[in-house]
Amino acid sequence: MRRLRGPAAVLAPALLLTGCAQSVDPIERLGKKAAEGVRPHATAPGRDYRHWGLTRPLARPPAPPDRPLVLSQSPPARPLAGHPAAPAPPPPVIDHVPTRDPVVFLTYDDGAERDPRFVDMVRELRLPVTLFLTDSIAAPGYRHFARLRALGAGIGNHTLDHRAPAGLPYAGQRAEICGQQDRLRARLGVRPRLFRPPYGSYDPTTLRAAADCGISAVVLWRTALTPAGLTRGLGPGDIVLVDPDESTDVPLRERTVRVLRAAQERGLTVGRLEDYL
Repeated sequence: MRRLRGPAAVLAPALLLTGCAQSVDPIERLGKKAAEGVRPHATAPGRDYRHWGLTRPLARPPAPPDRPLVLSQSPPARPLAGHPAAPAPPPPVIDHVPTRDPVVFLTYDDGAERDPRFVDMVRELRLPVTLFLTDSIAAPGYRHFARLRALGAGIGNHTLDHRAPAGLPYAGQRAEICGQQDRLRARLGVRPRLFRPPYGSYDPTTLRAAADCGISAVVLWRTALTPAGLTRGLGPGDIVLVDPDESTDVPLRERTVRVLRAAQERGLTVGRLEDYL
């Protein structure tokens, strides 16, 4: 290698330093920008609460209880050898969770509404929701509900065909509930613990069939969002039904925002129902 002489020897170190500056590790460069208060383009912020129509961020819910609340009676005693097993105790019917935590619980029925923007909303707000699905209604869109489940949405049972259970014989009620348990296991990989009877209709036979299908709680609602607004004011532990709306063109995400605003006005946020039951 020839040794550089004269001006070239003076320029070489400067060129070498320039080359080093240009070859700074890109990860290091991002770190310097962050330290200088410049947000790297790759981590630009996504949509925030304002994009979804809220005036302030949705508060994070408190840490869930160490164990779900005990809502049903103790299980029956273990049968003696040679005797048939005792029937499962009927699950409790609830419309409200007894908690002092400042949370309400958002629930949705049927599965007819499959707005992809609602998926974006759940993801970006980290919104806990529970979906009670009816197979005859939700079946064309199980991929949509799989995306919501991947974001943490709870999946509940709402029967196969959306028939009012009360008054039906045991065999018919069991087929509706257990059949949907099997369908949801096959399509979404979950066998729900929570069941909502269509129209809120149930009788003692419903509770017996639900218990035999592995249901641990029958979930109704304390208040519902209708086109006219909430049917009653919100309080801690309330289970809210964001009612399917076939009378207007208001998207599901906008109806959900109405509930979120009402909750924030009362100092409440949204909890995950499955954490409490």
